Amino acid sequence: MWNQVYDPFGNSVLSTLAAALPVVVLLGLIASNAVKAHIAAVIALIVANLVAIFIFTMPAGMSLRASVLGAVTGFFPIGWIVLNVIFLYRLTVEKGAFEILQRTIGGVTDDRRIQLLLIAFAFGAFFEGASGFGTPVAVTGAILIGLGFSPLAASGLSLIANTAPVAYGALGTPIQGLSQVTGIDPFLLGAMVGRQLPFFSVLVPFWLICVFAGWRGMLQIWPAVLVTGVSFAVPQYLISNFINPWIVDIGASLISMACLIGFLQIWKPKEVWTSPKLRGHDVSDDGSLKPPAAAAKPSSSQVWMALTPWIIVCIILLVWGTGWFKNAVNPWATWNYAVPELHNMINKVAPVAAKPTPEGAVFSFTWLTYTGSGMLIAAILSGFAMGFGPLKMAQVYGRTLKLCAYSLITIAAMLAIGTLTRLSGIDATLGLAFAGTGVLYPFFGTLLGWLGVALTGSDTASNVLFGNLQKVTSEQLGLSPILMGAANSSGGVMGKMIDAQSIVVASTATGWFGHEGVILRFVFWHSIVLASLVGGFVMLQAYVHPFSAMVVQP
Repeated sequence: MWNQVYDPFGNSVLSTLAAALPVVVLLGLIASNAVKAHIAAVIALIVANLVAIFIFTMPAGMSLRASVLGAVTGFFPIGWIVLNVIFLYRLTVEKGAFEILQRTIGGVTDDRRIQLLLIAFAFGAFFEGASGFGTPVAVTGAILIGLGFSPLAASGLSLIANTAPVAYGALGTPIQGLSQVTGIDPFLLGAMVGRQLPFFSVLVPFWLICVFAGWRGMLQIWPAVLVTGVSFAVPQYLISNFINPWIVDIGASLISMACLIGFLQIWKPKEVWTSPKLRGHDVSDDGSLKPPAAAAKPSSSQVWMALTPWIIVCIILLVWGTGWFKNAVNPWATWNYAVPELHNMINKVAPVAAKPTPEGAVFSFTWLTYTGSGMLIAAILSGFAMGFGPLKMAQVYGRTLKLCAYSLITIAAMLAIGTLTRLSGIDATLGLAFAGTGVLYPFFGTLLGWLGVALTGSDTASNVLFGNLQKVTSEQLGLSPILMGAANSSGGVMGKMIDAQSIVVASTATGWFGHEGVILRFVFWHSIVLASLVGGFVMLQAYVHPFSAMVVQP
């Protein structure tokens, strides 16, 4: 048995600095743009092992086993989701179904403001839910450019819109990662996030249109903005609290798009805003505004062909996320592996635990009920429906695996760091330091999630890095671990618009290379203000009735 050590130097300041070293190295390397994210993650993992072994006295064998356990956990289930979502996306692109879907949605209205609501917010949220990891910004940015928006407008507005859905992105991957490192039921975490973000799901569409068209321009279409926000927020709450956290974005975005399109059948703006000009900026931010692409209107059969893969996804994942399906399948489709010389061989001790408490280290391989497995089945069925043969699908899958290789390495290394810092007690040391912020911790803890996403580019990565720290700190302060775990994810979504990865994706999708700094300056203050509003709301949930009654109980 090995007991965790929280103050190896006998000095809380020095011990905290040592505990922060892996995170500082990781975030510093990413922020510097000096190395790629996957290399930064591997370097930070090496540093984390050195700190755990030589400073926090964790036996080397345990440290390496914890790292391997985390890496495997990173691929199953998280990397498995990402890989198969991108596989389906590439199938739709190769068959032309995705292009038809783009043209269909872009042709609903000529009003630029409503196009933003439909494409940047609602349609972007669908792709955030289906794939995440930069895909929504790439898709919506490309569509907006094709409709005549300037590169700054297409990039910046897509980034602002891609916030409220992020916590449930890639079929709930951030929630899954948060659950992995905290040990808290993902359904509880998903439900808590669903009691925070819906308020901002209503706010963000208003914010988006104000940024583009100004206050007066927004007021002219406020009924459409309200319909978009409310029809997304209400399903976001209901699905996350009463169904599962995996299909929240997909369900909410489809309902939001349907409600907005339906509302436009009975309501029209008095003035149709046809100018793509971004308020306070020149129309042609790059000096050559691209005209809208002329394209024939897709037929009904083409539209249904384009929608079929995503209908199949919704049906299968709805089944995969239910408790009865998991209960029926897991007894015969599960392999539990207790890591030898690690499982129950580490004790949490005071002041983190009232009495010595063993830390479990079990890898549960539920191969069939993984969300990624459902996604793979949906992709294969969709491939056959679109006319792909088995050999062609295998070739696409091979290219997808090659495309996602670096992302999978990054995810595995991030989970390895998160698992190692949890089992070594490193994050407990950081949590004890954060507990020093006292009653203000709900606010600063939320901003910690924002900082993590801003620097790592991923709500999943931020949750993995800081999730257990949030749990430890909240327990020290007598706060709900579920509240603060969710706050890490909810605060993190507002950092998505300023992370380097998303900004590079936006500039690439819009063809505005070399202007990343302009995009960052455009969205920066929006990110800070919105993150602070989330932090203030979490403070209310922590201390003020009736907001405190919203906190999910275990």
